[in-house]
Amino acid sequence: MILLFDAGNTRVKWALAAPGAALGAWEAGGAFAHADLDQLAPAWQAALNGRSVSRVLLANVAGAALRAQLERQLPAGLAPEAIGWFASVPALAGVRNGYRNPAQLGCDRFAAAIAGHALAPGRAVIVANCGTATTIDAITADGLFLGGMILPGLGLMATSLARNTAQLPQIAQDGKLPAGFADNTDDAILSGCLAAQSGAIEHAVALHGAAECIISGGAAQYIAPTLKVPHRMVDNIVLIGLQVTAAST
Repeated sequence: MILLFDAGNTRVKWALAAPGAALGAWEAGGAFAHADLDQLAPAWQAALNGRSVSRVLLANVAGAALRAQLERQLPAGLAPEAIGWFASVPALAGVRNGYRNPAQLGCDRFAAAIAGHALAPGRAVIVANCGTATTIDAITADGLFLGGMILPGLGLMATSLARNTAQLPQIAQDGKLPAGFADNTDDAILSGCLAAQSGAIEHAVALHGAAECIISGGAAQYIAPTLKVPHRMVDNIVLIGLQVTAAST
């Protein structure tokens, strides 16, 4: 079995994939907040149900301290060469990294780009990953990662307004969006934040001339209904990128 980890800014997602399995077809998976990371190893160990792990691949954008925590969660006795820390490199798994400094690209964005290219082969694609931050990236039909955009995520936008203005409230990102212009402050904040998110994605699709738009991440379910461009939702796109990489290396 292949054990995959996506360590983001707020949660660590994990998945168990059988070699050769369809993309995103996990044997098991889940997510834990950083504060609950001690529950991670028992979860994947229980899911193994007597099977063994042959390879581990991890993407971590949450820093050195979390990396150290993750290392303590890995299978005991696994050979060092079977454990890989995913990093952004000039080319990998059919995708060429067009960043001016390829190593500077966040490894989660590179993994998502690899997933996007694998899920939409031969098509120009925009991949929007909507988490703590929203990243919107462009990949050409022949696998060149052109670059992209980073903006505060939906929840972060709303929280920023509440913290930095005297009279604006904190709102829930899962509120019901008004049909037209908002006639109260909570709806006005939600409407503005969603318009900023969807507008950025739509702008990227037009700029790239994308034939495909893939949206993922925890806030995708709230943003996707506001999009005016064809799109599809894909869960755990970073883990899918890791799965593609594991199969190609």
